[in-house]
Amino acid sequence: MKVVVDLNRCQAYAQCLYAAPGHFALHGREALVYDPSPDDGARGEMERAVHACPVRAITAYPDDTTAGEAA
Repeated sequence: MKVVVDLNRCQAYAQCLYAAPGHFALHGREALVYDPSPDDGARGEMERAVHACPVRAITAYPDDTTAGEAA
């Protein structure tokens, strides 16, 4: 699984921290740090984080898919 956070869109509401603790963290008040390649066991948490983000800054997709790849 791959995770991408649009840091320009992120407003540091920190809802992802509650949805997927251990995969997202805030350093300071606004600097989001995240795990871009969580294992498949974290899929449920990552999906909750995607849906919890009020500004839709988080995207998660399977390892075998590249974001924006044309079919």
